[in-house]
Amino acid sequence: MRPVFLFKREPASEQRRIFGGRYLPGPLARPELLPFLSDIPGLRVQALHTDDAARADRLALRSPQARGAFNLSAEPSVDADVLGAMLGMRRVRLPRTGARSAIAAAWGLRLLPASPHLFDAVLRLPLMDCTRAHTQLDWQPDHTATEVLQEFLNGMQHGAGTDTEPMQGHKVG
Repeated sequence: MRPVFLFKREPASEQRRIFGGRYLPGPLARPELLPFLSDIPGLRVQALHTDDAARADRLALRSPQARGAFNLSAEPSVDADVLGAMLGMRRVRLPRTGARSAIAAAWGLRLLPASPHLFDAVLRLPLMDCTRAHTQLDWQPDHTATEVLQEFLNGMQHGAGTDTEPMQGHKVG
């Protein structure tokens, strides 16, 4: 299985800490605090709910003819237009070099735990074609990418977590 970025409500606090760090809780958890959404050319991702990925795994394990790799993703692919519409935010074009420079500066000052190299990698990600999973496994995700991201943002807003130490939730302001 080759799933895209996996999200759901419970690990939202931990994912925010891993990628956003302790200094970036407000804007991620409360997009209404941001004056605009950065529209970076070529920045787009695909998302999938963990439950949908697990269901695809079960289907593949139970299918005697399932062979090889299966790409897993929900529609639509998420770019600034989709995210802006989802959050009701206006988009402002920001050049890749400007975004990367800001990330590199925050990384260098130890304000952001995610390296600028991660940003570079995300910009190079191809969009996955999931036709094979749809046709051979008869798999369709139950959640759209925007539903998955909305659930994830809700988890951040409410400090969602689980009982394990790394995944414990933390209230975000």
